[in-house]
Amino acid sequence: MADQKPDKPDKPRPFDVSTVEHLLKLMSVHDLAEVDLIEGDERIRLRKGSAFARPAAPAPVYPAAPPPGAHAPGSPPPSAPPPPAGPPAKKLLEIKSELVGAFYTRPAPDKPEFVRVGSKVAPDTTVCLVIAMKVNNEIKAGVSGTIAEVVARNEDFVDFDTVLFRVEPA
Repeated sequence: MADQKPDKPDKPRPFDVSTVEHLLKLMSVHDLAEVDLIEGDERIRLRKGSAFARPAAPAPVYPAAPPPGAHAPGSPPPSAPPPPAGPPAKKLLEIKSELVGAFYTRPAPDKPEFVRVGSKVAPDTTVCLVIAMKVNNEIKAGVSGTIAEVVARNEDFVDFDTVLFRVEPA
């Protein structure tokens, strides 16, 4: 009986580990932050760093403050800082991604969003999908309250602990 080799496809599929490794190497060599490829109905999107990284704004430059207790001659002494305005804002709770994948706000393109700003949620409310390895993973709120902010954008790639939503606690 002759040894038979398993059938091997002629070209690699977009999600083969060797293809992903090759793309990551090219991203490093060419200093690319993101690669998004589509061939037929297959798609692969790779992004380095934070999914929501933005360039840092330059720090404001302030004039040097005089030493404590000193003030310019002929000017009135410095006054105390003004009291804070009103009560402190409520601390918002964050709903974070539990895995790496593509973030979706609705179960299908023709269906309504799971939640939007102003939606009431309970711990077992499904708020979005994160699709990883072609598996739809429902993300539950895990908290009770009102959606105050949708942080991630539909179809964005998200990483572990990426903030997806901010919720005003009930």
